[in-house]
Amino acid sequence: MSDLPAGSLPDRIGSGAPEPEAPLPNWQPAMIPVPSEAAGTVEIDRTGPFEAGSLQSFILTYRAGRYGIDDSGSLKICWRFASDQGQPQFDRPDRANYVSVEASNGAKLAVRFDPKQNTRPWDRTLYIKVAQHFLREADTITVRFGDPRQGSPGLRMQSFADPHFSLRVLVDPIATYTYVEVPGMPVLPIVAGPAAVWHAVLPSWRHPGATFALGVRCDDRWGNPAPAPGGRCLMLRSNLKVEGLPETLEWPDGAAAVRCDGISVRAPGTVVIDVLDAAGTLLTRSNPLVVDAATGAQAYWGDLHAQSGETIGSGSALDYMRFARDHAFLDAVGHQANDFQVTPEFWQQLNTLMASWNAPGRFVTVPGYEWSGNTALGGDRNVFFATEDRPIRRSSHALVADRADADLDCLNVHELFAALSAANEDAIVWAHCGGRYADIAYAHDHALERAVEVHSSWGTFEWLVEDALSLGYRVGIVANSDGHKGRPGAEMPGASLFGAPGGLTCYWLPELTRAALFAAMRARHHYATTGCRMHLMVRAELERPSVLWHDDPRVPGASSQRGFTAMMGDIVQGAGERVRLSIEVVAASPIIGVELRRGTEVVETVRPQSDLPLGRRVWVAWSGAEYRGRARQTVWDGRLQVAGAGIARATPINFFNPDRVLQRVSDHELGWASITTGNFSAVDLLLDDTDADIRVDTPHGVLHTSVAALGLTPLRVDCGGLGRELRASRLPEAAAPSSVSFSRELALRPGVDNPFYVCVTTEDGHQAWSSPIYCIP
Repeated sequence: MSDLPAGSLPDRIGSGAPEPEAPLPNWQPAMIPVPSEAAGTVEIDRTGPFEAGSLQSFILTYRAGRYGIDDSGSLKICWRFASDQGQPQFDRPDRANYVSVEASNGAKLAVRFDPKQNTRPWDRTLYIKVAQHFLREADTITVRFGDPRQGSPGLRMQSFADPHFSLRVLVDPIATYTYVEVPGMPVLPIVAGPAAVWHAVLPSWRHPGATFALGVRCDDRWGNPAPAPGGRCLMLRSNLKVEGLPETLEWPDGAAAVRCDGISVRAPGTVVIDVLDAAGTLLTRSNPLVVDAATGAQAYWGDLHAQSGETIGSGSALDYMRFARDHAFLDAVGHQANDFQVTPEFWQQLNTLMASWNAPGRFVTVPGYEWSGNTALGGDRNVFFATEDRPIRRSSHALVADRADADLDCLNVHELFAALSAANEDAIVWAHCGGRYADIAYAHDHALERAVEVHSSWGTFEWLVEDALSLGYRVGIVANSDGHKGRPGAEMPGASLFGAPGGLTCYWLPELTRAALFAAMRARHHYATTGCRMHLMVRAELERPSVLWHDDPRVPGASSQRGFTAMMGDIVQGAGERVRLSIEVVAASPIIGVELRRGTEVVETVRPQSDLPLGRRVWVAWSGAEYRGRARQTVWDGRLQVAGAGIARATPINFFNPDRVLQRVSDHELGWASITTGNFSAVDLLLDDTDADIRVDTPHGVLHTSVAALGLTPLRVDCGGLGRELRASRLPEAAAPSSVSFSRELALRPGVDNPFYVCVTTEDGHQAWSSPIYCIP
């Protein structure tokens, strides 16, 4: 009888004295892969070049190697995360993106697509499993992308140009889930389509007599730089005298962008420049440039947050720099690679590139990286340095094999802030929402964390600003692209997870140098836009001389000065009981509204068109997101019906994806496919009568109203989710003002911060946010 307690088991079964314990076998896989020469081969019948965003058909044939593929072995065909190539589908052979897969020996194959089935950045995966039977050497698996045999128009190629685009094929021949790359994959170059959209770019504020540049570029319909035919003569026309501006511009052969330097305007005013073709047809109009001496600083535009193909993006870091300066016409750029993909070698290369491209007065670079910790550990933060060659403190070494500097890793954002402070780093941190979002309630540092990102290609995140203000943080507001297509400063969303064009930030600087830029970033002297270059100025006139803090006064050694006037980003202490805010906006499109906000409260909405009569024009919009995380896309595919009137005109607003369009179903009905990721889309309607009813049906809500019941203030329908809503309003038929200047005297709430800022919305779908002026009585 055993004397073990009931229900227990002996250490080992048997009798006699226990034998010495033998070590357990090492069941860790040896990870010695199949030799690549035995992995098989791949052929593709058509290798391009392919036009970006076009529908194409091609056949990939995998020929099994020495081992064949065993029963339950598999094949992966992978492409990079950044690619928005059409998602394969397998059950509608007459539709786009249909893919068929078959084995030459009749083996049964199980096929599926998974966007996260492989190690990033090659995580988009067509997974093919040998479900029954097996493959011998030389047997084939044939994959027809965009198989046209039953009517499919093809597979939509990715929407952004990449001369080095390719697929990666991995095989697990022995069914151990250990993959080896099949060598010899051909490149499938993706090239820009025909020239479709012209852009003219000016600065937004310059002093009289200061020199500046006009940038002109041409894009295809997806936003790729598209070389226009050489020898083309463009005409340049300005509303005011611009010294040094040529009357004509000879377009160089093969060029997608041209810059006209050394021009200036001597008299104060607002300048716009039109670009016309030789026949006098308007191709594009520039953003407005305000010429004035009212402030000592001038406006410079930057996109400090995006990345290139060395990590998860596309293209090289060198091409990234060229695009920022020569195509997007940025004044400042940063590169923010995910830290867990940054090898020591790439970190050194990136710092060298930043140093070599930094040109004070022309183009400023800002070194740094993205600390990419999980949201539970603080979430995404941008880290910027004033100088190159600073150590990188990663959130992990997840995809970095060289662990020589792993002792510097900061596994949560508390550790990051502590390490940067302990090292006395000349650094600035921003919080943002990308794939993962920053949890600023988890951690914040008043000295280091100077701004939050309200907008990027991932969407619009006013909730992040509201989080910061609700928590009492004194931060500025920025916007960037956070782009992965290698197009900083002019990033379009394409057709994947990104739901908006990249944003821009305007910095008020006395000169274009890295030192001046860093000072403005610290003092929050900047404003954010959804990608436009509108002029925005917010000032506070104070009752008495007050302390103007550039640093949060809660930071030891904070810097300050005294004055009667504060600008956006300043922290004002001792301002008295009241403050007069002055707001000035000059935009390229009529202004729908300027919201004057105190923290999370909207104090007033100023509508410059309020004196104009309302007529037959109706604006219907939808906005918001599912939630804060990665799968935030809200699908708004819906329809609009008008009873009692016809639709004379319907203009889509913020329909960025050419695959998702507004369609006229009849004279009384519209249909659309649309997504938002915190931003908004809209339809601008002109009806043939006002005695009509409108009904809007979407998956998340219904709006039903008479036109007569609508005014400038929108009728809103809450649709749940994260800020999801439908709204409708009326707008004047006459052209509304695209500029506005006003002031308001406001009482300060005692004993608390009064963070005053504005949000501007224009008819072309753009928005802008000023950094708050923090008034402390």
